[in-house]
Amino acid sequence: MKRIFAYLHLYRIAIAGELTIKITGTVAELLLPWMLSVILDRYVPLGRLDIILQWGGLMVLCAVAALVCNIVANRMSTRISREVTRQLRYDLFDRVLNLSAAQVDRLTIPSLISRLTSDTYHVHQMVDRMQRLAVRAPIMLLGGVALTFFLEPVLACVLVLPLPLMVGGVWLLSQKGIRLYTQTQTAVDQLVRRAKESMAGIRVIQALSKSEYENRQFDAANTQAADSEFHAGLLMNATNPIMSALLNTGLTAVVVAGAFRVNAGATQPGAVIAFLSYFTMILNALMMVSRIFIMFSKGIASGRRIAEVLEMPEDMGNVFSAAETNAPHIQFRGVSFSYGKNEEDLRDVSFSLEQGQTLGIIGPTGSGKTTLVRLLMRLYDPDAGQILIHGRDLRSIPREILYTMFDAALQSDFLFAGTLEDNIDFGRGLKPEAIGRGAALAQAEFIASRPGGMEGSIASRGTDLSGGQKQRVLLARALAGSPEILILDDSSSALDYKTDAALRRALNRELAGVTKVIVAQRVSAIRHADCILMMEEGRVVGCGSHEQLMECCPDYEAIARIQMGEVEE
Repeated sequence: MKRIFAYLHLYRIAIAGELTIKITGTVAELLLPWMLSVILDRYVPLGRLDIILQWGGLMVLCAVAALVCNIVANRMSTRISREVTRQLRYDLFDRVLNLSAAQVDRLTIPSLISRLTSDTYHVHQMVDRMQRLAVRAPIMLLGGVALTFFLEPVLACVLVLPLPLMVGGVWLLSQKGIRLYTQTQTAVDQLVRRAKESMAGIRVIQALSKSEYENRQFDAANTQAADSEFHAGLLMNATNPIMSALLNTGLTAVVVAGAFRVNAGATQPGAVIAFLSYFTMILNALMMVSRIFIMFSKGIASGRRIAEVLEMPEDMGNVFSAAETNAPHIQFRGVSFSYGKNEEDLRDVSFSLEQGQTLGIIGPTGSGKTTLVRLLMRLYDPDAGQILIHGRDLRSIPREILYTMFDAALQSDFLFAGTLEDNIDFGRGLKPEAIGRGAALAQAEFIASRPGGMEGSIASRGTDLSGGQKQRVLLARALAGSPEILILDDSSSALDYKTDAALRRALNRELAGVTKVIVAQRVSAIRHADCILMMEEGRVVGCGSHEQLMECCPDYEAIARIQMGEVEE
Protein backbone atom coordinates (compact mmCIF):
# COMPACT_ATOMS: atom_id res chain seq x y z
CA MET A 1 0.00 0.00 0.00
CA LYS A 2 2.98 2.34 0.38
CA ARG A 3 3.24 2.30 -3.41
CA ILE A 4 -0.38 3.44 -3.73
CA PHE A 5 -0.07 6.24 -1.18
CA ALA A 6 3.08 7.42 -2.96
CA TYR A 7 0.80 8.70 -5.73
CA LEU A 8 -0.93 10.97 -3.22
CA HIS A 9 2.46 12.47 -2.35
CA LEU A 10 2.64 13.91 -5.87
CA TYR A 11 -0.44 16.02 -5.08
CA ARG A 12 0.48 16.91 -1.49
CA ILE A 13 0.22 20.70 -2.07
CA ALA A 14 -3.23 20.43 -3.65
CA ILE A 15 -4.33 18.00 -0.92
CA ALA A 16 -3.05 20.37 1.79
CA GLY A 17 -5.05 23.23 0.27
CA GLU A 18 -8.16 21.07 -0.07
CA LEU A 19 -7.88 19.86 3.54
CA THR A 20 -7.45 23.45 4.79
CA ILE A 21 -10.65 24.48 3.02
CA LYS A 22 -12.46 21.38 4.28
CA ILE A 23 -11.36 22.04 7.88
CA THR A 24 -12.49 25.68 7.63
CA GLY A 25 -15.94 24.66 6.41
CA THR A 26 -16.32 21.97 9.07
CA VAL A 27 -15.31 24.32 11.91
CA ALA A 28 -17.79 26.91 10.64
CA GLU A 29 -20.51 24.26 10.69
CA LEU A 30 -19.57 23.23 14.25
CA LEU A 31 -20.03 26.79 15.51
CA LEU A 32 -23.71 26.98 14.50
CA PRO A 33 -25.28 25.07 17.47
CA TRP A 34 -23.07 26.94 19.95
CA MET A 35 -24.21 30.28 18.49
CA LEU A 36 -27.82 29.10 18.77
CA SER A 37 -27.35 28.24 22.45
CA VAL A 38 -25.88 31.70 23.11
CA ILE A 39 -28.89 33.38 21.47
CA LEU A 40 -31.44 31.23 23.33
CA ASP A 41 -29.83 31.34 26.79
CA ARG A 42 -28.37 34.86 26.90
CA TYR A 43 -30.22 37.27 24.64
CA VAL A 44 -33.71 35.86 24.09
CA PRO A 45 -34.56 36.19 27.82
CA LEU A 46 -33.30 39.82 27.68
CA GLY A 47 -35.28 40.63 24.55
CA ARG A 48 -32.22 42.15 22.83
CA LEU A 49 -33.42 41.94 19.22
CA ASP A 50 -30.43 43.89 17.88
CA ILE A 51 -27.90 41.46 19.35
CA ILE A 52 -30.05 38.49 18.32
CA LEU A 53 -29.97 39.77 14.70
CA GLN A 54 -26.19 40.22 14.87
CA TRP A 55 -25.67 36.67 16.10
CA GLY A 56 -28.19 35.47 13.52
CA GLY A 57 -26.16 37.20 10.81
CA LEU A 58 -23.02 35.44 12.05
CA MET A 59 -24.87 32.14 11.86
CA VAL A 60 -25.86 32.88 8.24
CA LEU A 61 -22.23 33.74 7.38
CA CYS A 62 -20.99 30.53 9.00
CA ALA A 63 -23.62 28.49 7.14
CA VAL A 64 -22.64 30.09 3.80
CA ALA A 65 -18.93 29.58 4.57
CA ALA A 66 -19.54 25.92 5.42
CA LEU A 67 -21.53 25.43 2.19
CA VAL A 68 -18.99 27.13 -0.08
CA CYS A 69 -15.97 25.51 1.55
CA ASN A 70 -17.48 22.02 1.33
CA ILE A 71 -18.41 22.48 -2.35
CA VAL A 72 -14.95 23.78 -3.27
CA ALA A 73 -13.16 21.09 -1.25
CA ASN A 74 -15.31 18.32 -2.74
CA ARG A 75 -14.58 19.50 -6.27
CA MET A 76 -10.87 19.58 -5.48
CA SER A 77 -10.97 16.07 -3.99
CA THR A 78 -12.75 14.79 -7.11
CA ARG A 79 -10.07 16.28 -9.35
CA ILE A 80 -7.21 14.93 -7.21
CA SER A 81 -8.68 11.42 -6.98
CA ARG A 82 -9.33 11.43 -10.73
CA GLU A 83 -5.73 12.37 -11.52
CA VAL A 84 -4.31 9.89 -9.00
CA THR A 85 -6.39 7.07 -10.48
CA ARG A 86 -5.52 8.08 -14.05
CA GLN A 87 -1.79 7.95 -13.29
CA LEU A 88 -2.16 4.74 -11.28
CA ARG A 89 -4.09 3.04 -14.07
CA TYR A 90 -1.53 4.20 -16.66
CA ASP A 91 1.42 2.92 -14.60
CA LEU A 92 -0.38 -0.36 -13.93
CA PHE A 93 -1.07 -0.88 -17.65
CA ASP A 94 2.55 -0.01 -18.48
CA ARG A 95 3.78 -2.53 -15.91
CA VAL A 96 1.44 -5.20 -17.27
CA LEU A 97 2.90 -4.69 -20.76
CA ASN A 98 6.38 -5.24 -19.32
CA LEU A 99 5.58 -8.34 -17.29
CA SER A 100 7.27 -11.50 -18.44
CA ALA A 101 5.12 -14.21 -19.98
CA ALA A 102 5.69 -16.36 -16.88
CA GLN A 103 4.41 -13.57 -14.62
CA VAL A 104 1.33 -13.09 -16.82
CA ASP A 105 0.69 -16.84 -16.66
CA ARG A 106 0.92 -16.72 -12.87
CA LEU A 107 -1.40 -13.72 -12.46
CA THR A 108 -3.73 -14.68 -15.36
CA ILE A 109 -5.25 -12.30 -17.91
CA PRO A 110 -8.71 -12.10 -16.23
CA SER A 111 -7.07 -11.09 -12.94
CA LEU A 112 -5.04 -8.38 -14.66
CA ILE A 113 -8.21 -7.07 -16.34
CA SER A 114 -9.97 -7.01 -12.97
CA ARG A 115 -7.06 -5.14 -11.37
CA LEU A 116 -7.07 -2.56 -14.15
CA THR A 117 -10.82 -1.95 -13.86
CA SER A 118 -12.66 -2.76 -10.63
CA ASP A 119 -9.60 -2.59 -8.37
CA THR A 120 -8.53 0.84 -9.64
CA TYR A 121 -12.15 1.98 -9.24
CA HIS A 122 -12.15 0.92 -5.58
CA VAL A 123 -8.88 2.78 -5.03
CA HIS A 124 -10.41 5.84 -6.71
CA GLN A 125 -13.41 5.65 -4.37
CA MET A 126 -11.15 5.26 -1.35
CA VAL A 127 -8.96 8.26 -2.27
CA ASP A 128 -12.01 10.43 -2.98
CA ARG A 129 -13.93 9.47 0.17
CA MET A 130 -10.85 9.73 2.38
CA GLN A 131 -10.39 13.34 1.27
CA ARG A 132 -14.07 14.19 1.64
CA LEU A 133 -14.97 12.34 4.81
CA ALA A 134 -11.74 11.38 6.59
CA VAL A 135 -11.18 15.02 7.57
CA ARG A 136 -14.75 16.14 8.04
CA ALA A 137 -15.88 13.13 10.10
CA PRO A 138 -13.10 13.20 12.76
CA ILE A 139 -13.36 16.98 13.15
CA MET A 140 -17.13 16.80 13.58
CA LEU A 141 -16.79 13.84 15.92
CA LEU A 142 -14.01 15.19 18.11
CA GLY A 143 -15.13 18.81 17.82
CA GLY A 144 -18.70 17.88 18.65
CA VAL A 145 -17.60 15.90 21.70
CA ALA A 146 -15.32 18.76 22.86
CA LEU A 147 -18.07 21.36 22.49
CA THR A 148 -20.58 19.15 24.33
CA PHE A 149 -18.15 18.98 27.25
CA PHE A 150 -17.85 22.76 27.07
CA LEU A 151 -21.64 23.21 27.07
CA GLU A 152 -22.71 20.48 29.48
CA PRO A 153 -20.03 18.13 30.94
CA VAL A 154 -22.47 15.81 32.72
CA LEU A 155 -24.54 15.11 29.61
CA ALA A 156 -21.34 14.78 27.55
CA CYS A 157 -20.16 11.97 29.84
CA VAL A 158 -23.42 10.11 29.18
CA LEU A 159 -22.87 10.51 25.43
CA VAL A 160 -19.20 9.48 25.38
CA LEU A 161 -19.73 6.17 27.23
CA PRO A 162 -20.74 4.11 24.12
CA LEU A 163 -18.02 5.61 21.84
CA PRO A 164 -15.20 3.16 22.75
CA LEU A 165 -17.52 0.24 22.01
CA MET A 166 -18.37 1.70 18.59
CA VAL A 167 -14.76 2.46 17.66
CA GLY A 168 -13.58 -1.01 18.67
CA GLY A 169 -16.43 -2.67 16.81
CA VAL A 170 -15.77 -0.72 13.61
CA TRP A 171 -12.04 -1.56 13.73
CA LEU A 172 -12.67 -5.28 14.17
CA LEU A 173 -15.24 -5.33 11.38
CA SER A 174 -12.91 -3.48 9.00
CA GLN A 175 -10.09 -6.01 9.57
CA LYS A 176 -12.43 -8.85 8.69
CA GLY A 177 -13.85 -6.82 5.79
CA ILE A 178 -10.43 -6.43 4.10
CA ARG A 179 -10.05 -10.21 3.94
CA LEU A 180 -13.59 -10.68 2.63
CA TYR A 181 -13.19 -8.01 -0.06
CA THR A 182 -9.93 -9.66 -1.18
CA GLN A 183 -11.86 -12.91 -1.61
CA THR A 184 -14.56 -10.99 -3.48
CA GLN A 185 -12.06 -9.60 -5.99
CA THR A 186 -10.65 -13.08 -6.52
CA ALA A 187 -14.17 -14.28 -7.29
CA VAL A 188 -14.56 -11.36 -9.72
CA ASP A 189 -11.37 -12.54 -11.44
CA GLN A 190 -13.02 -15.91 -12.06
CA LEU A 191 -16.18 -14.22 -13.31
CA VAL A 192 -14.18 -12.12 -15.79
CA ARG A 193 -12.29 -15.22 -16.92
CA ARG A 194 -15.51 -17.12 -17.55
CA ALA A 195 -17.10 -14.20 -19.44
CA LYS A 196 -13.93 -13.61 -21.49
CA GLU A 197 -13.64 -17.26 -22.50
CA SER A 198 -17.32 -17.52 -23.40
CA MET A 199 -17.32 -14.38 -25.52
CA ALA A 200 -14.10 -15.38 -27.29
CA GLY A 201 -15.61 -18.76 -28.20
CA ILE A 202 -19.17 -17.64 -28.84
CA ARG A 203 -19.24 -19.02 -32.37
CA VAL A 204 -18.08 -22.46 -31.24
CA ILE A 205 -20.58 -22.40 -28.36
CA GLN A 206 -23.43 -21.64 -30.74
CA ALA A 207 -22.25 -24.15 -33.33
CA LEU A 208 -22.10 -26.97 -30.76
CA SER A 209 -25.35 -25.91 -29.00
CA LYS A 210 -23.53 -25.43 -25.70
CA SER A 211 -25.27 -22.21 -24.66
CA GLU A 212 -27.03 -23.86 -21.72
CA TYR A 213 -23.76 -25.40 -20.51
CA GLU A 214 -21.97 -22.03 -20.69
CA ASN A 215 -24.91 -20.36 -18.94
CA ARG A 216 -24.55 -22.83 -16.06
CA GLN A 217 -20.80 -22.25 -15.87
CA PHE A 218 -21.24 -18.48 -15.88
CA ASP A 219 -24.06 -18.69 -13.35
CA ALA A 220 -21.81 -20.65 -10.98
CA ALA A 221 -19.05 -18.03 -11.24
CA ASN A 222 -21.59 -15.21 -10.98
CA THR A 223 -23.20 -16.77 -7.91
CA GLN A 224 -19.82 -17.20 -6.23
CA ALA A 225 -18.94 -13.54 -6.86
CA ALA A 226 -22.38 -12.39 -5.67
CA ASP A 227 -22.16 -14.54 -2.53
CA SER A 228 -18.70 -13.18 -1.72
CA GLU A 229 -19.93 -9.61 -2.16
CA PHE A 230 -23.05 -10.38 -0.11
CA HIS A 231 -21.10 -11.73 2.86
CA ALA A 232 -18.61 -8.85 2.76
CA GLY A 233 -21.41 -6.29 2.43
CA LEU A 234 -23.47 -7.94 5.16
CA LEU A 235 -20.55 -7.76 7.56
CA MET A 236 -19.59 -4.16 6.76
CA ASN A 237 -23.18 -2.91 6.68
CA ALA A 238 -23.65 -4.21 10.21
CA THR A 239 -21.71 -1.15 11.42
CA ASN A 240 -24.60 1.24 10.69
CA PRO A 241 -27.32 -0.48 12.77
CA ILE A 242 -24.86 -1.27 15.59
CA MET A 243 -23.76 2.35 15.89
CA SER A 244 -27.30 3.63 15.50
CA ALA A 245 -28.50 1.38 18.30
CA LEU A 246 -25.69 2.46 20.62
CA LEU A 247 -26.08 6.16 19.80
CA ASN A 248 -29.87 6.16 20.07
CA THR A 249 -29.53 4.47 23.44
CA GLY A 250 -27.13 7.25 24.40
CA LEU A 251 -29.51 9.89 23.03
CA THR A 252 -32.37 8.52 25.13
CA ALA A 253 -30.17 8.67 28.21
CA VAL A 254 -29.11 12.25 27.32
CA VAL A 255 -32.72 13.44 26.88
CA VAL A 256 -33.77 11.89 30.20
CA ALA A 257 -30.75 13.29 32.05
CA GLY A 258 -31.19 16.69 30.37
CA ALA A 259 -34.83 16.90 31.40
CA PHE A 260 -33.94 16.25 35.04
CA ARG A 261 -31.13 18.83 34.96
CA VAL A 262 -33.28 21.52 33.31
CA ASN A 263 -36.04 20.82 35.84
CA ALA A 264 -33.47 21.14 38.63
CA GLY A 265 -32.10 24.39 37.17
CA ALA A 266 -28.66 22.89 36.66
CA THR A 267 -28.61 23.70 32.94
CA GLN A 268 -30.33 25.91 30.38
CA PRO A 269 -32.79 24.78 27.65
CA GLY A 270 -30.62 26.36 24.96
CA ALA A 271 -27.67 24.24 26.05
CA VAL A 272 -29.79 21.10 25.78
CA ILE A 273 -31.02 22.10 22.30
CA ALA A 274 -27.44 22.80 21.18
CA PHE A 275 -26.36 19.55 22.80
CA LEU A 276 -28.95 17.62 20.75
CA SER A 277 -27.72 19.38 17.57
CA TYR A 278 -24.16 18.33 18.37
CA PHE A 279 -25.41 14.86 19.08
CA THR A 280 -26.90 14.75 15.56
CA MET A 281 -23.57 15.93 14.13
CA ILE A 282 -21.71 13.25 16.10
CA LEU A 283 -24.17 10.63 14.85
CA ASN A 284 -23.65 11.74 11.23
CA ALA A 285 -19.89 11.76 11.78
CA LEU A 286 -19.98 8.20 13.03
CA MET A 287 -22.09 7.18 10.04
CA MET A 288 -19.43 8.78 7.85
CA VAL A 289 -16.74 6.87 9.74
CA SER A 290 -18.57 3.60 9.02
CA ARG A 291 -18.74 4.47 5.30
CA ILE A 292 -15.05 5.37 5.39
CA PHE A 293 -14.19 1.97 6.82
CA ILE A 294 -16.26 0.22 4.15
CA MET A 295 -14.53 2.15 1.34
CA PHE A 296 -11.18 1.80 3.10
CA SER A 297 -11.59 -1.98 3.37
CA LYS A 298 -12.38 -2.24 -0.33
CA GLY A 299 -9.63 0.18 -1.27
CA ILE A 300 -6.97 -1.54 0.84
CA ALA A 301 -7.87 -4.97 -0.57
CA SER A 302 -7.76 -3.64 -4.13
CA GLY A 303 -4.66 -1.54 -3.47
CA ARG A 304 -2.74 -4.61 -2.32
CA ARG A 305 -3.68 -6.44 -5.52
CA ILE A 306 -2.53 -3.48 -7.62
CA ALA A 307 0.69 -3.11 -5.63
CA GLU A 308 1.39 -6.80 -6.18
CA VAL A 309 1.64 -6.10 -9.92
CA LEU A 310 3.49 -2.78 -9.62
CA GLU A 311 6.08 -4.25 -7.27
CA MET A 312 6.70 -7.46 -9.19
CA PRO A 313 10.45 -7.84 -9.60
CA GLU A 314 12.11 -8.11 -12.98
CA ASP A 315 12.52 -11.86 -13.50
CA MET A 316 14.22 -11.76 -16.90
CA GLY A 317 17.23 -9.57 -16.29
CA ASN A 318 20.27 -9.42 -18.56
CA VAL A 319 23.46 -11.33 -17.90
CA PHE A 320 26.93 -10.53 -19.19
CA SER A 321 28.22 -12.87 -21.88
CA ALA A 322 31.05 -12.34 -24.34
CA ALA A 323 30.18 -12.95 -27.99
CA GLU A 324 31.69 -15.98 -29.64
CA THR A 325 33.48 -15.52 -32.98
CA ASN A 326 32.49 -17.36 -36.17
CA ALA A 327 29.28 -18.49 -34.47
CA PRO A 328 26.06 -19.45 -36.30
CA HIS A 329 23.26 -16.90 -36.53
CA ILE A 330 20.96 -18.89 -34.20
CA GLN A 331 22.06 -21.69 -31.93
CA PHE A 332 20.28 -23.82 -29.31
CA ARG A 333 22.53 -25.77 -26.94
CA GLY A 334 20.85 -28.42 -24.82
CA VAL A 335 17.80 -26.25 -24.10
CA SER A 336 15.19 -27.57 -21.67
CA PHE A 337 12.11 -25.78 -20.38
CA SER A 338 8.97 -26.36 -18.32
CA TYR A 339 5.98 -24.04 -17.89
CA GLY A 340 4.89 -25.49 -14.56
CA LYS A 341 8.40 -26.53 -13.49
CA ASN A 342 7.09 -30.06 -12.94
CA GLU A 343 7.26 -31.86 -16.27
CA GLU A 344 9.58 -30.68 -19.03
CA ASP A 345 7.86 -29.26 -22.11
CA LEU A 346 11.17 -29.14 -24.01
CA ARG A 347 14.07 -31.51 -23.39
CA ASP A 348 17.65 -31.11 -24.56
CA VAL A 349 16.96 -29.26 -27.84
CA SER A 350 20.06 -28.45 -29.91
CA PHE A 351 20.47 -27.08 -33.43
CA SER A 352 22.18 -24.25 -35.29
CA LEU A 353 21.14 -22.01 -38.17
CA GLU A 354 23.23 -19.77 -40.40
CA GLN A 355 22.28 -16.29 -41.59
CA GLY A 356 19.64 -16.47 -44.33
CA GLN A 357 18.78 -20.11 -43.77
CA THR A 358 15.29 -21.43 -43.14
CA LEU A 359 14.36 -23.64 -40.21
CA GLY A 360 11.19 -25.72 -40.47
CA ILE A 361 9.55 -27.16 -37.36
CA ILE A 362 6.90 -29.86 -37.58
CA GLY A 363 5.30 -32.27 -35.17
CA PRO A 364 2.01 -33.26 -33.58
CA THR A 365 0.00 -30.92 -31.38
CA GLY A 366 1.66 -30.35 -28.01
CA SER A 367 5.10 -31.43 -29.19
CA GLY A 368 6.74 -28.13 -28.18
CA LYS A 369 6.91 -26.25 -31.50
CA THR A 370 5.44 -22.98 -30.23
CA THR A 371 7.36 -23.27 -26.97
CA LEU A 372 10.61 -23.37 -28.94
CA VAL A 373 9.62 -20.19 -30.79
CA ARG A 374 8.70 -18.45 -27.53
CA LEU A 375 12.11 -19.25 -26.09
CA LEU A 376 13.82 -17.92 -29.22
CA MET A 377 11.93 -14.62 -28.86
CA ARG A 378 12.76 -14.62 -25.14
CA LEU A 379 9.18 -14.59 -23.96
CA TYR A 380 10.47 -17.15 -21.46
CA ASP A 381 13.98 -18.05 -20.30
CA PRO A 382 15.11 -21.69 -20.57
CA ASP A 383 15.51 -23.74 -17.40
CA ALA A 384 18.67 -25.32 -18.76
CA GLY A 385 20.90 -24.86 -21.76
CA GLN A 386 21.72 -21.79 -23.79
CA ILE A 387 20.26 -19.87 -26.74
CA LEU A 388 22.62 -17.70 -28.79
CA ILE A 389 22.20 -15.15 -31.58
CA HIS A 390 25.41 -14.15 -33.39
CA GLY A 391 27.30 -16.00 -30.66
CA ARG A 392 25.76 -13.91 -27.85
CA ASP A 393 23.67 -15.43 -25.10
CA LEU A 394 20.08 -14.32 -25.62
CA ARG A 395 19.96 -13.10 -22.01
CA SER A 396 22.87 -10.71 -22.62
CA ILE A 397 21.06 -8.81 -25.38
CA PRO A 398 18.95 -5.87 -24.10
CA ARG A 399 15.32 -6.59 -24.88
CA GLU A 400 14.78 -3.27 -26.65
CA ILE A 401 17.48 -4.39 -29.11
CA LEU A 402 16.51 -8.07 -29.17
CA TYR A 403 12.89 -7.46 -30.13
CA THR A 404 13.87 -5.26 -33.10
CA MET A 405 15.56 -8.32 -34.62
CA PHE A 406 12.25 -10.16 -34.96
CA ASP A 407 9.08 -9.89 -36.96
CA ALA A 408 6.53 -12.58 -36.35
CA ALA A 409 3.13 -13.92 -37.26
CA LEU A 410 2.09 -16.11 -34.33
CA GLN A 411 -0.73 -18.54 -33.68
CA SER A 412 -2.54 -16.24 -31.26
CA ASP A 413 -2.03 -12.96 -33.11
CA PHE A 414 -4.93 -10.53 -33.21
CA LEU A 415 -6.47 -7.85 -35.37
CA PHE A 416 -8.03 -4.72 -33.92
CA ALA A 417 -10.85 -2.49 -35.13
CA GLY A 418 -9.37 0.04 -37.53
CA THR A 419 -8.04 0.31 -41.05
CA LEU A 420 -6.09 -2.46 -42.74
CA GLU A 421 -3.14 -0.08 -43.03
CA ASP A 422 -3.13 0.53 -39.27
CA ASN A 423 -3.33 -3.21 -38.58
CA ILE A 424 -0.36 -3.93 -40.82
CA ASP A 425 1.66 -0.96 -39.58
CA PHE A 426 0.85 -1.75 -35.90
CA GLY A 427 2.12 1.61 -34.67
CA ARG A 428 5.61 1.22 -36.17
CA GLY A 429 5.35 4.26 -38.42
CA LEU A 430 6.17 2.28 -41.57
CA LYS A 431 6.14 3.98 -44.95
CA PRO A 432 3.23 3.19 -47.30
CA GLU A 433 5.69 1.50 -49.68
CA ALA A 434 6.77 -0.94 -46.94
CA ILE A 435 3.15 -1.70 -46.03
CA GLY A 436 2.29 -2.32 -49.68
CA ARG A 437 5.36 -4.56 -50.07
CA GLY A 438 4.34 -6.58 -47.01
CA ALA A 439 0.81 -7.05 -48.38
CA ALA A 440 2.20 -8.13 -51.77
CA LEU A 441 4.56 -10.67 -50.20
CA ALA A 442 1.69 -12.01 -48.07
CA GLN A 443 -0.40 -12.54 -51.24
CA ALA A 444 -3.06 -10.18 -49.81
CA GLU A 445 -4.43 -9.07 -53.18
CA PHE A 446 -7.95 -9.11 -51.73
CA ILE A 447 -7.19 -5.79 -50.00
CA ALA A 448 -7.35 -3.90 -53.31
CA SER A 449 -10.86 -5.25 -53.99
CA ARG A 450 -12.24 -4.25 -50.59
CA PRO A 451 -14.03 -0.88 -50.23
CA GLY A 452 -11.41 1.70 -49.34
CA GLY A 453 -8.47 -0.61 -49.98
CA MET A 454 -5.78 -0.10 -47.35
CA GLU A 455 -7.90 2.66 -45.81
CA GLY A 456 -10.87 0.35 -45.45
CA SER A 457 -11.92 -0.60 -41.94
CA ILE A 458 -12.21 -4.06 -40.42
CA ALA A 459 -14.03 -5.21 -37.31
CA SER A 460 -12.37 -6.09 -34.00
CA ARG A 461 -10.57 -9.45 -34.19
CA GLY A 462 -11.12 -9.38 -37.96
CA THR A 463 -14.55 -10.98 -37.66
CA ASP A 464 -15.55 -9.62 -41.09
CA LEU A 465 -12.62 -11.39 -42.78
CA SER A 466 -12.26 -15.03 -43.71
CA GLY A 467 -9.67 -17.20 -42.00
CA GLY A 468 -7.32 -16.99 -44.97
CA GLN A 469 -7.73 -13.23 -45.25
CA LYS A 470 -6.93 -12.76 -41.56
CA GLN A 471 -3.80 -14.85 -41.88
CA ARG A 472 -2.63 -12.87 -44.90
CA VAL A 473 -3.11 -9.56 -43.06
CA LEU A 474 -1.10 -10.95 -40.12
CA LEU A 475 1.58 -12.17 -42.54
CA ALA A 476 1.65 -8.71 -44.15
CA ARG A 477 2.24 -7.20 -40.69
CA ALA A 478 5.24 -9.50 -40.16
CA LEU A 479 6.65 -8.99 -43.67
CA ALA A 480 6.22 -5.20 -43.82
CA GLY A 481 9.17 -4.57 -41.50
CA SER A 482 12.82 -5.26 -42.09
CA PRO A 483 13.46 -8.16 -39.73
CA GLU A 484 16.70 -9.96 -39.16
CA ILE A 485 14.76 -13.06 -38.09
CA LEU A 486 11.28 -13.88 -39.40
CA ILE A 487 9.09 -16.22 -37.36
CA LEU A 488 5.96 -17.75 -38.86
CA ASP A 489 4.18 -19.94 -36.32
CA ASP A 490 1.51 -21.96 -38.12
CA SER A 491 0.59 -18.75 -39.94
CA SER A 492 -0.43 -20.27 -43.28
CA SER A 493 -2.68 -23.09 -42.11
CA ALA A 494 -5.79 -21.38 -43.52
CA LEU A 495 -4.23 -20.69 -46.93
CA ASP A 496 -4.98 -22.86 -49.93
CA TYR A 497 -2.08 -24.79 -51.47
CA LYS A 498 -1.71 -22.42 -54.41
CA THR A 499 -1.50 -19.31 -52.21
CA ASP A 500 0.81 -21.11 -49.76
CA ALA A 501 3.17 -22.06 -52.60
CA ALA A 502 3.15 -18.47 -53.93
CA LEU A 503 3.94 -17.20 -50.42
CA ARG A 504 6.91 -19.55 -50.07
CA ARG A 505 8.29 -18.52 -53.45
CA ALA A 506 7.97 -14.84 -52.52
CA LEU A 507 9.76 -15.42 -49.22
CA ASN A 508 12.65 -17.24 -50.90
CA ARG A 509 12.91 -14.58 -53.60
CA GLU A 510 12.50 -11.35 -51.62
CA LEU A 511 13.84 -12.34 -48.18
CA ALA A 512 16.83 -14.44 -49.13
CA GLY A 513 19.06 -12.78 -46.51
CA VAL A 514 16.54 -13.09 -43.66
CA THR A 515 16.77 -16.07 -41.31
CA LYS A 516 13.37 -17.71 -41.24
CA VAL A 517 11.78 -19.98 -38.63
CA ILE A 518 8.59 -21.62 -39.92
CA VAL A 519 6.30 -23.73 -37.73
CA ALA A 520 3.85 -25.70 -39.83
CA GLN A 521 1.57 -28.71 -39.93
CA ARG A 522 2.07 -29.19 -43.66
CA VAL A 523 5.20 -30.86 -44.95
CA SER A 524 4.81 -28.83 -48.15
CA ALA A 525 5.33 -25.59 -46.21
CA ILE A 526 8.77 -26.62 -44.91
CA ARG A 527 10.08 -29.31 -47.26
CA HIS A 528 12.49 -26.87 -48.91
CA ALA A 529 13.85 -25.56 -45.57
CA ASP A 530 17.59 -25.84 -44.98
CA CYS A 531 16.96 -27.60 -41.68
CA ILE A 532 13.82 -29.33 -40.43
CA LEU A 533 13.15 -30.28 -36.81
CA MET A 534 10.76 -33.15 -36.19
CA MET A 535 9.34 -32.60 -32.68
CA GLU A 536 7.55 -35.11 -30.49
CA GLU A 537 6.73 -34.77 -26.77
CA GLY A 538 9.18 -31.91 -26.34
CA ARG A 539 12.12 -33.69 -27.95
CA VAL A 540 13.78 -33.41 -31.33
CA VAL A 541 13.38 -36.88 -32.89
CA GLY A 542 14.74 -35.85 -36.26
CA CYS A 543 16.89 -33.04 -37.64
CA GLY A 544 18.00 -32.49 -41.22
CA SER A 545 16.76 -31.75 -44.70
CA HIS A 546 13.58 -33.19 -46.14
CA GLU A 547 15.47 -35.88 -48.00
CA GLN A 548 17.52 -36.83 -44.94
CA LEU A 549 14.46 -37.10 -42.70
CA MET A 550 12.60 -39.19 -45.25
CA GLU A 551 15.42 -41.72 -44.95
CA CYS A 552 16.24 -41.65 -41.23
CA CYS A 553 13.12 -40.39 -39.35
CA PRO A 554 10.13 -42.77 -39.48
CA ASP A 555 7.80 -40.25 -37.79
CA TYR A 556 8.54 -37.57 -40.37
CA GLU A 557 8.32 -40.07 -43.22
CA ALA A 558 4.88 -41.21 -42.02
CA ILE A 559 3.54 -37.63 -41.89
CA ALA A 560 5.03 -36.77 -45.28
CA ARG A 561 3.64 -39.86 -47.03
CA ILE A 562 0.15 -39.35 -45.55
CA GLN A 563 0.06 -35.68 -46.58
CA MET A 564 1.58 -36.22 -50.02
CA GLY A 565 -0.85 -39.03 -50.57
CA GLU A 566 -3.75 -36.70 -49.73
CA VAL A 567 -2.36 -34.10 -52.15
CA GLU A 568 -2.07 -36.63 -54.94
CA GLU A 569 -5.67 -37.75 -54.43
